[in-house]
Amino acid sequence: MKFSPSELDTARDAVIFRDLIDAEFDPVITAATLRELGDGAYYFMEEDPANTAYVLIEGKVKLTQITPDGQQVILGYLVPGRVFGIIAILKKVTYPVSAEAVGKCRALAWDRPTMNGLMEQSPRLALNALRIMAGQIREFQNRVRELSTQRVEQRVARAVLRLARQSGRKTEQGVLIDLPLSRQDLAEMTGTTLFTVSRVFKEWEKRGLVASKRQQVTILIPHGLVMIAEDLPLNVDDANLPTDSNLWV
Repeated sequence: MKFSPSELDTARDAVIFRDLIDAEFDPVITAATLRELGDGAYYFMEEDPANTAYVLIEGKVKLTQITPDGQQVILGYLVPGRVFGIIAILKKVTYPVSAEAVGKCRALAWDRPTMNGLMEQSPRLALNALRIMAGQIREFQNRVRELSTQRVEQRVARAVLRLARQSGRKTEQGVLIDLPLSRQDLAEMTGTTLFTVSRVFKEWEKRGLVASKRQQVTILIPHGLVMIAEDLPLNVDDANLPTDSNLWV
């Protein structure tokens, strides 16, 4: 299958292909199939048999889990260049999360036999896949630690900053999180309630840290949220840095 130069550039930047020479990368791309989904469709559901790995090349993907008591938890959003479903390289496992398209999405896909064959030909590809899975385990451990040890305001600040790193876009006002993000979404990401997230945002808006409206958040003072995320004393006058501060990048 042929892909556009921009799609190839996006794929080339994916961590799983890091340090691959052309002789290794070209067969991987040649073996890929393209899976395009519309808004709200799923690449896979939690507990489905894991048989396909993906690299997102257009759109955004939301990762979720269902808790034992039936509550949905949002683990994060993926942007182009991110790998997901990589656990499919292992035999007889299920996906630990659900992957839902947010808007129109296009992703490169490889089934398990194809990806395993490619990794046998390229040890660098196999090593990158293992590094990705190890990173996902660390990220999961960090999230568990956040939920068990941090104040709610800290957790919300960290979630907002993560989203800014993943899909932030600079505007005249500040850093716009370029996602259809509701306060309920943030509640599900941080293990709290809609009421609590709304109270946190009301306080932040009063202090001039953020501006929000329906499903949209703009960070006005990135450094201020960093201070909250790190549980440091915040003086808004001192924290009122230019919105191009590199602390959110």
